[in-house]
Amino acid sequence: MSKNKKQNNFKLNAYWVYGIIIGIFLLFNVFSGGIGSSNGLTTTPSKFFSFLRDGDVKRVVIVNKREALVYLTENASNKEIHRKSQPQQFLPLGASPNYSFEFGDVQLFQKQLEDTITDEELDTELNFKTQSNAFGDILISIIPFVLIIGVWIFIMRRMSGGGPGGGGGQIFNIGKSKAKLFDEKLETKTTFEDVAGLEGAKEEVQEIVDFLKNPQKYTALGGKIPKGALLVGPPGTGKTLLAKAVAGEAKAPFFSLSGSDFVEMFVGVGASRVRDLFKQAKEKSPSIIFIDEIDAIGRARGKSNFSGSNDERENTLNQLLTEMDGFGSNTNVIVLAATNRADVLDKALMRAGRFDRQIYVDLPDIRERKEIFEVHLKPLKKAKDLDTDFLSKQTPGFSGADIANVCNEAALIAARNNKKAVEKQDFLDAVDRIIGGLEKKNKIITPDEKKAVAFHEAGHATVSWMLEHAAPLVKVTIVPRGRSLGAAWYLPEERLIVRPEQMLDEMCAALGGRAAEKVIFDKISTGALSDLEKVTKQARAMVTVYGLSDKIGNLTYYDSSGQSEYGFTKPYSEQTAELIDKEISDIVEAQYQRAITLLKKHKNKLIELAEVLLKDEVIFKDNLEEIFGKRPFESKTKDETTENRDEEE
Repeated sequence: MSKNKKQNNFKLNAYWVYGIIIGIFLLFNVFSGGIGSSNGLTTTPSKFFSFLRDGDVKRVVIVNKREALVYLTENASNKEIHRKSQPQQFLPLGASPNYSFEFGDVQLFQKQLEDTITDEELDTELNFKTQSNAFGDILISIIPFVLIIGVWIFIMRRMSGGGPGGGGGQIFNIGKSKAKLFDEKLETKTTFEDVAGLEGAKEEVQEIVDFLKNPQKYTALGGKIPKGALLVGPPGTGKTLLAKAVAGEAKAPFFSLSGSDFVEMFVGVGASRVRDLFKQAKEKSPSIIFIDEIDAIGRARGKSNFSGSNDERENTLNQLLTEMDGFGSNTNVIVLAATNRADVLDKALMRAGRFDRQIYVDLPDIRERKEIFEVHLKPLKKAKDLDTDFLSKQTPGFSGADIANVCNEAALIAARNNKKAVEKQDFLDAVDRIIGGLEKKNKIITPDEKKAVAFHEAGHATVSWMLEHAAPLVKVTIVPRGRSLGAAWYLPEERLIVRPEQMLDEMCAALGGRAAEKVIFDKISTGALSDLEKVTKQARAMVTVYGLSDKIGNLTYYDSSGQSEYGFTKPYSEQTAELIDKEISDIVEAQYQRAITLLKKHKNKLIELAEVLLKDEVIFKDNLEEIFGKRPFESKTKDETTENRDEEE
């Protein structure tokens, strides 16, 4: 059956057609007496005159005044000397010459030939013939033009960015829309059941599908169907997946394309494709248009045009604005769009009447992460005792795409270790691999450097254990991973609002590594780069964004529209800038001194913890409990969060 299917699916390539046509041309050329025609054996004029005197020549034909074709008599053809001169013909196209040769001056050759015939009293015929291959000459003359036209068509097709079947593949279709019409019968069907979490966003999108299925339900009360919905959120949160679910659920035509599909090097192509897209959607209404990454064409228009007299992107945006809510009617055409850069979109595009709804697709919380894990765990051969609650607690801040990557990475790790099922440890290793990078156990590191890294990481663990609002410790390792020589894993509490004391405790814990180096070695190193970067950003956010500094007051210099990043001036004076820098430095230094004081107080326990880390290379929560005892202020929920993680080794 499979062989028959392969034979039935054979498709004739266009190059085969070109080859067949060229072959036919060559055959015509051959059979018309051109290239490859048989002119007999090649001989010399002296031998020819010898044959002529012997009476063996029946006829001589002079072709184009430079070549002689010799035809022998029947008796001469049977002679042994002429046996090899018998013409071998593939097809019988008439009598062929036995010999041929070239000569110099035609008049001299003709006089010599006629004199010999007269002297020997021969009946040999002498004919003249002008031979030309008209078909070959025409073919040779048109080949350069064919090559030029072929190269031009090839270049134009490449410039139009598509093959022969695409909407923009041909040069005359370059202004056509590249939107793909979703066919629920042929395409893989994604439904709302495949979209885990995102309850609020899912309800909004489901209502849009319901608009198209039952429009009378909403219009009976005088309401209007929304023109469009904009999906906004961080990368990987499921915006495109929601659109795929709409395509699978809606019984209406679904046009899908990217914002970059409107962009072309030719002037006016983008606007033309927008017009063609909405024309197709109107013809198939009620229908849905989905534009992914709409920021490619929807960026805010500037007051001054630096790019020249005509901006192609702005023309495309203007046409999109007109089509969505202009004088023309777009009845029952709903536009869905997705972007993770809503701050750069044009205000005219965001207004009601174009995108009536803005659906924010946020990072999933702990409950939604559990649902996402259950979706991505379905195709995996997992262990029976695998706890999805535990996995969701171990992945704070992960998007849906990150969770899918964790599940895939865990399956690869299990297969690498020749396991028959994916276990909890494989998921923990996958999370470590994604967050910290690949372990580099063969990395060359000196004993002094290893000792410094051990005390640095032990300092982080000690300070975080002693502070109430610091994130609880999960794991500390001094095995090089990614670009770092050591790493500490914490499980941050998912907070909606953060208080100053919580931020200060986190900063103090981050500075615990450098403080430990200062306390133990009375020296500091470059190993605290990532810690200093994190702490500086937190301190700057406290002062300039959240208004948590007493000296600066209840002011914020944060611009949620995102326009300030393109400005050339600061929103505060030079005196305020100095005050901000001083306040940031004071906050960081205060937490650094706090960490040093805390580590000096528990220096013996710090050394003990570092020695355990040097010996085992990895420490967990139970190691700290043995040395420091239980945290007095640790809540029950935090204990439950990390109790399973301690079983890693």
